Amino acid sequence: MKITTKQFQILTDINLVWDFLVETYDWKKDSGRPAPFFEHAIKASWMDSSYSFLDRIWFDGDKVIAFVYYEAPVTDIYFNVRKGYEFLADELIDYAVTKMPSFGNNQQLILFDGQQFLKDAAAKRGFNQVYECTDMIFDFKNELNYALPKDYHFVESEDIDICKLSKLCWYGFDHGDKGDFININKYDDSLDWSPAKSHKDCLSDWNAPLPHSTHQYDIVIADKNEEYVCFSGMWWIPENKLAYMEPLCTSPEHRKKGLAAAALTKHYHRMKALGASHMTGGENLFYKKIGYENGYHLTFWKMN
Repeated sequence: MKITTKQFQILTDINLVWDFLVETYDWKKDSGRPAPFFEHAIKASWMDSSYSFLDRIWFDGDKVIAFVYYEAPVTDIYFNVRKGYEFLADELIDYAVTKMPSFGNNQQLILFDGQQFLKDAAAKRGFNQVYECTDMIFDFKNELNYALPKDYHFVESEDIDICKLSKLCWYGFDHGDKGDFININKYDDSLDWSPAKSHKDCLSDWNAPLPHSTHQYDIVIADKNEEYVCFSGMWWIPENKLAYMEPLCTSPEHRKKGLAAAALTKHYHRMKALGASHMTGGENLFYKKIGYENGYHLTFWKMN
């Protein structure tokens, strides 16, 4: 056994990391984040990818056995480890503590219930659990059946207008009012989110999608005036039988009408027919109300 490491490089390693995360994913054993979690974030506007050279990959020969990486904020550190290599726990935690972004005492280690070996190593290093949360999952053994409300309709995948979709994402994620989305060609780099930045993100991901994007399964709902009012993205990972829903937003004035539930219902019927066994959600109580159950249990650890 010869254990080696290398620093992550997006152009050469994006597929390598994807394959590893797919191979090691086990949602019932809560073994870590699924593959789309990392890839979806890597070029998002809210993600600071300037530190991605600190993400590190461990190998046993040519086989990837561990990956230490951050998402957002850059001080939140995640771990995925192949079964049989739990003995690397101390080394992985030490690397995170000494090399990954910290900025004072802001670093957090995000650990799952199936990663007790990492929790033990973190505790030895002086970390304590400070928070926990659960991302909900819908098990396709159950049924999801919410009808689309009157005066709304689904937009066919081939007809989706990415400029209209960008506008929806702008105020659907509460970045401003409709009136703020004035000129999508005007770029204001001083804003965390500008109309142009939202627009360019959408154009980039649709015209030059990430390697494993499956936009053909995205759901867009429009009102009777053809205004886009609800969007639900979908990553389909057949090897994991996973329907990874990301992102989900509804226009503020169209919320609490059942649109998101209807979008997820369409995902459910479509993805189940393809062989999916489960679909991701989020922490929001909305998911529990429509039938989601406890899924990934995340624990957050900070240094004393």
